[in-house]
Amino acid sequence: MENLEIRAAAAPDVPAIIGMLADDTLGAQRESPDDLGPYLAALERLSTDPNQHLVVAVHKGRVVGTLQLTIIPGLSRRGSTRSIIEGVRIHADERGSGLGTRLIEWAIGESRRQGCQLVQLTSDNTRTEAHQFYERLGFSASHVGFKLAL
Repeated sequence: MENLEIRAAAAPDVPAIIGMLADDTLGAQRESPDDLGPYLAALERLSTDPNQHLVVAVHKGRVVGTLQLTIIPGLSRRGSTRSIIEGVRIHADERGSGLGTRLIEWAIGESRRQGCQLVQLTSDNTRTEAHQFYERLGFSASHVGFKLAL
């Protein structure tokens, strides 16, 4: 995919981002594209935190992908910094085009640039195609994740 721009997300991008987040079985249950207020407030919080990078991939003027990269300084692993990739979505029309690989490669490169020693991500158990995608990119399913809804 030529002429792809990966840049920080801005308020006008929010409808497209939420559309992608809601465009699957899991997202349709959790997202509310008809009420952008909470999403715009979240974008404001993300924009003021230097360790948060919500980005969009833009091709021919259209938002076609997104992800969030979080940088986490820590004490474990001899005081290493790690990153977490979250909320990876590719527009349905662009899946299989190599865009997802480009976005993840951007996140890995940015993690290196910020001095991270480890990149991690989680993926819902039901997203088996995503698991295969991440494994092709060199990620290993090394841990079991736990969540507690609050």
